[in-house]
Amino acid sequence: MILRIVILSVILTGGLFAPSIFAEPTVNIIMEKTTYSYCERLFYIIEVSEVTGDPAIIHIRDEAGKGSSAIPIQISNLQNPIPSLIAFEKEVFQIGKYFVDVEYSGSEFTAEFNLIDSDNICIPQTIKQFLIEWLNEKMSDGYLIDAIQKYVDSKLIEIPFEINDKNIHDIDIPDWVKNVAYWWVQGGVSDKEFAEVVNYLIHENIITVNIGIENEI
Repeated sequence: MILRIVILSVILTGGLFAPSIFAEPTVNIIMEKTTYSYCERLFYIIEVSEVTGDPAIIHIRDEAGKGSSAIPIQISNLQNPIPSLIAFEKEVFQIGKYFVDVEYSGSEFTAEFNLIDSDNICIPQTIKQFLIEWLNEKMSDGYLIDAIQKYVDSKLIEIPFEINDKNIHDIDIPDWVKNVAYWWVQGGVSDKEFAEVVNYLIHENIITVNIGIENEI
């Protein structure tokens, strides 16, 4: 009788000494949205079933297969928000479908989104580096305004005077303007808000060229 009970137990439980089966960690990508336009920033959440200590490896690619190099993301929680630091720029990203591939502890997942055309105009990422150098006093006021005139669409920020070798060293920006620049670099001020501030400073003669009345902004 006891033997029959043991045999029945083995059949029902799969064996007294059956090896344990461990499930492989799973990974998922939760997209903030599936359609983006120019000047917006990609945002998604990497969701995992368990924290293993391994990083998640991200690749972002277009329909043609052209994509980014491997991006390691440290996974410290079951849900890990991933905000992009760079906005979609028309000069860099073509419209179309994109894919976000993630590999994590042996598991893989792919999400997708579409980038559509829009009339949005954003400040190129190049300007951020110029602003950082200016904030660190490694670039003069004149060269910063020159960079803005060269790289930012005039529909967004209009510099209503020509910058040349004679006046580039005479352009003056008040020190307190650095607060606004710092906020934009840190993402606390939008491109539109930063552009409005710069346009206002020029229009109100707060940013000036100090080489004569006829050359004042």
